[in-house]
Amino acid sequence: MIYLKRCGYNVIHPGGFTVDRPDGSGDYVFLFFRSKMELKIHSQAVFVEPNTFIIFNKNTPYFYRDAEQPLVHDWFHFEMEAANAFFDRLNLPLDTLITAYDPFYISRKVNDIHWENLQNGTFCKEIIDNTIRCLFMKLSDIRNHVEPHNQISKYYAPFLNLRNEVFSSPSTWYTVEFLADKMNMSRSYFQHIYKQIFGIPVVNDIILNRLSYASYLLKNTSYAISHISGICGYENDVHFMRQYKKFAGLTPSEYRGRSEVGR
Repeated sequence: MIYLKRCGYNVIHPGGFTVDRPDGSGDYVFLFFRSKMELKIHSQAVFVEPNTFIIFNKNTPYFYRDAEQPLVHDWFHFEMEAANAFFDRLNLPLDTLITAYDPFYISRKVNDIHWENLQNGTFCKEIIDNTIRCLFMKLSDIRNHVEPHNQISKYYAPFLNLRNEVFSSPSTWYTVEFLADKMNMSRSYFQHIYKQIFGIPVVNDIILNRLSYASYLLKNTSYAISHISGICGYENDVHFMRQYKKFAGLTPSEYRGRSEVGR
């Protein structure tokens, strides 16, 4: 189990700040630098760019201070059983600076940990344990997916933002040409990079997002199927029903009927 000792979210030091631990902290430390830092680890000094994280081992000496003001970072100290085996399995090396390809995800998770710790509910320890594990597993997943393809690493953040935009608007019909233009890419190169990052062709991704939302509406509302079709961006009810059955294996009416039986 992972035991949280203390946590700081969006910690800002307007006049700068220095941390010097010549004998380490005595516990594991996750640090996410959101401003430029000067870091010394294993007697080597480096400048660290924003959106970089590191996980310090228990007894690793380290020193860091602001290289620009204000100093901004997220952090938490924790204890963990069999930590080395856990991080080895995730291919997340300790005492190593790692680029954060999705910085907003990290801050959201640290914020979740911070507030869960403050609320101190009945299952606080279990929730925090699972949230921290989720964070580390996601960081591993992103890093090990993106870094072997260095040419796509620079595209990860803008493509993630684009995908979030598309997923947030299931009623909007996005063409591949429109999305490629937004990224200043040719149609074919855009499709190639999209599949490299997300593991699915862009058209299929958009369709599955729409049909997932349609399933939610079928299960949780009494909207007519024709209305749901329009909400999910389909101009033609017949096309919606055919596509739904192709991907879900059921017609919209059959899915709704099964959902009602299961309630």
